[in-house]
Amino acid sequence: MTQSATLAGVFDDLAPSYDHEHHEEIARALLALVGPGPMDAVADVACGAGAVALQLARTRPAAAPPVLAVDMSPGMIEAGRARAASPVLSAAVDWRLADAVPLPVADHSLDVVLCASSLHFLGGRAVADWRRALRPGGRVGFTLPLATRFRPSERFSALLAADVPLPGSAEEADAWATASGFTDAVSRVHVLGTRGVVVTSAVTPGGR
Repeated sequence: MTQSATLAGVFDDLAPSYDHEHHEEIARALLALVGPGPMDAVADVACGAGAVALQLARTRPAAAPPVLAVDMSPGMIEAGRARAASPVLSAAVDWRLADAVPLPVADHSLDVVLCASSLHFLGGRAVADWRRALRPGGRVGFTLPLATRFRPSERFSALLAADVPLPGSAEEADAWATASGFTDAVSRVHVLGTRGVVVTSAVTPGGR
């Protein structure tokens, strides 16, 4: 079984009991730091049950392009659609059942890429694909577990990407984003109960 298929199965199993409240908090922190524009072309990578995509879609004008929400788990996409709760809100999100890498978009076609709680599974190949998909000057926002508070189960530990180091501080996250080819990195640590995440925003080089 491929890594993608294994991940999809794990998250399909989680979908009925997903911790929505925790992920809604992470989504709020990520969107507050990145601040996508009202008409930006935005992708929510490995969107899960749509916490980021739905929060963003609620704030955008009707003329804005739909938020692209990509996930490999049918159960998570189904949960996201159900949580939209209305046809209008669901239509403001372009739900795609697909691998998160590569994103199903043309080169340099996005203004913003967002990825909450998933990069440590996707690996560095995702970051390279974001640079491909983003326009020069486009923004990326992602979260990673705070290393000192991360206690994954054995099942999840086996799925972690070896090439994405979990940061122990905002400074470490900034340094990794810069080493990964982005500029103007800004990170914040958010403690959520017993768990903690580092939220990072950065810019693709080449913008004016």
